[in-house]
Amino acid sequence: MFTNAGTSSFTTFLSRVAPEMLPGRRPLPPGMAADLAPHATTIVAIAAAEGVVMAGDRRATMGNLIAQRDIEKVHPADAYSLVGIAGTAGIGIELMRLFQVELEHYEKIEGAMLSLDGKANRLASMIRGNLGAAMQGLAVVPLFAGFDLAAADPARAGRIFSFDVTGGPYEETGYDAIGSGSLFAKSALKKRFRAGLSVEDATRLAVEALYDAADDDTATGGPDLTRRIYPVVMTATAEGTRRLTDPETAAIAEGVVAGRMENPGG
Repeated sequence: MFTNAGTSSFTTFLSRVAPEMLPGRRPLPPGMAADLAPHATTIVAIAAAEGVVMAGDRRATMGNLIAQRDIEKVHPADAYSLVGIAGTAGIGIELMRLFQVELEHYEKIEGAMLSLDGKANRLASMIRGNLGAAMQGLAVVPLFAGFDLAAADPARAGRIFSFDVTGGPYEETGYDAIGSGSLFAKSALKKRFRAGLSVEDATRLAVEALYDAADDDTATGGPDLTRRIYPVVMTATAEGTRRLTDPETAAIAEGVVAGRMENPGG
């Protein structure tokens, strides 16, 4: 059985041979469990001329407490796409890793990479499978973005998809944000975004949006200059996915902080 998967979907295969390993298949006691698990917060994504940029703050909260200061919420989904998680941190990380295996499994079975729309639909079905846990407060709502290799215009190849808690996928135009600080991050992006931004400009804008979110949302962590904890920033372009190095991110974040020291209102 294990040597012959029989399907290009690893999630479907797992549901047959070990359904208890799927996040949404585990039985939960009655009642709300939201306050018992750390929650990951703000993620932003911006379409750029060369692809797409995604960035996430590093704070996880549990009620009014900081559960972790350096959690990583933005990861490569595959060679040309990115996924960021908001919501219940543990389930989100598990769902993200399962999604990575899902895409790798499909490529090995079919000998070809899923289209960007196909990847978004696969992620949507996985979110839908967690609906039972979400109704008890253990919701995960990811943000998905990537470089569309099939795009007719390379300048429009950077695409962003958001989801609701039931798994509904929605393609966003230009930019989007999720998590508790998303309202403030999107408000910042609305004023500064313009079509055709370079990856460098979009990266700076993403870090500024996270700074603005942290300024008004206690669950979003701003750049921690003392501990040298900075946002995770990744790009997806025709060359593939790339995570900015710590020195690169530090230089951008420290530049944003220095600018706000001179002009606190941005």
